[in-house]
Amino acid sequence: MRDGLSGEGLQRKALDAVDAGLDAALARLFDYLRIPSISTDPAYEDACRAAAEWAAGTLEELGLSAAVIPTTGHPMVVARTDTGAARRVLFYGHYDVQPVDPLELWETPPFEPRFGAGADGRRTIVGRGASDDKGQVLTFLEALRAFRTAGGAPPVDITVFLEGEEECGSPSLGGFFAAEADRLKADIALVCDTGMWNPTTPSITTSLRGILSMEVTVHGPSRDLHSGLYGGAARNPIHVLADILAAARDADGRVTIPGFYDAVREMPQEVRDAWARLDLGPDEFLKPVGLSVPAGERDRMLIEQIQSRPTLEVNGIFGGYTGEGAKTIIPAKATAKISFRLVADQDPSRIAKAFEAFVRDRLPADCSVTFSGGHGSRAFLVDPASADLAHAAHALEEEWGIAPVMVGSGGSIPIVGQFKSRLGIDTLLIGFALDDDRIHSPNEKYDVTSFHKGTRSWVRILQALG
Repeated sequence: MRDGLSGEGLQRKALDAVDAGLDAALARLFDYLRIPSISTDPAYEDACRAAAEWAAGTLEELGLSAAVIPTTGHPMVVARTDTGAARRVLFYGHYDVQPVDPLELWETPPFEPRFGAGADGRRTIVGRGASDDKGQVLTFLEALRAFRTAGGAPPVDITVFLEGEEECGSPSLGGFFAAEADRLKADIALVCDTGMWNPTTPSITTSLRGILSMEVTVHGPSRDLHSGLYGGAARNPIHVLADILAAARDADGRVTIPGFYDAVREMPQEVRDAWARLDLGPDEFLKPVGLSVPAGERDRMLIEQIQSRPTLEVNGIFGGYTGEGAKTIIPAKATAKISFRLVADQDPSRIAKAFEAFVRDRLPADCSVTFSGGHGSRAFLVDPASADLAHAAHALEEEWGIAPVMVGSGGSIPIVGQFKSRLGIDTLLIGFALDDDRIHSPNEKYDVTSFHKGTRSWVRILQALG
């Protein structure tokens, strides 16, 4: 039975509860951050289990029915309410964190959270996982607590799904989905693992590029050769591979693989106009990393190059002798690691086949080629006309006093593709991280304002989605 308190009155009381309970909420976050749940290192297996149990216990305390579900790796946490609401939302986050290396660059121990201050005086929470993703997850859980404290419940049923292997490639996720998909059925998914446009402007990530990773090796002579004896006559695999990779992009920044752009969907003009108004330029985006000239498609805005256009990048290239000093050889082989960032409607398997054909067509006599990898995930795009998107945007504007920026992400979040392909649901990616949160780096932090107003935002969003 749902509580009689509802609507604006419940939202107002829940928002008051968030404000009154901020110090207690921060104390709970500090408890969570003290658990060293590093998923990539087997030495922290018990800590990952402890983090899962901490989260499940918190969810039980909030009135959800929670379970810690074993997998072939670290466990999953699934919790749910069943109030009979007309709609159900699925909230996803992860309890695992990145390793802390290099430890000597931390100003204080990474699993002893503390308050700090940003360069502009903003109050921060410092510790591994503060932003990615424990602090973000707790904004949602504390919103649920606020509804409970207010004497009511959100107007939607809730499923919370927390993963323990997001930072190590989610190796157990496929098997878990195959076995447990029924537990996760919902009308829409919510993910809080993204960021804001700036400290005062919220954003909703409406598209994610997909990813395809491959490795290509060109084989030449049967062994490394003396470059004095064979140089000039023997085929050099490094030359061959470099020539092929150079041919894969033209002088205008376009990928030249036949068919590469066939399935690329143009963003609606109103979206491109909104992006143009953001005026993201090289000084703001490239100058901080020591660059000044956008290298993507010349006829595209910089923001398009990083959000809605596909790419081919060489992530590493190696062959022959790479140690100290000289060793004058022609190597037997050369290898490159390649990644593609894909956009809506591009099929990773088709792009992989097209790239293989492109390489083989340019392979000279006396050389052969092998490929590995070739698996990837599709891109994700929210329908700009989505009613849920509009409701969430309005809720964020009410909280922050400014309309959220609708942005794409150049990165990939494979779980979002799984929600679409396996559960048939769309995802709203709403996060409160900032560009200077130092995620994956020493001295990771999360702004207290992000935590506080993020929690208030979820109260408003849940009310709006109902």
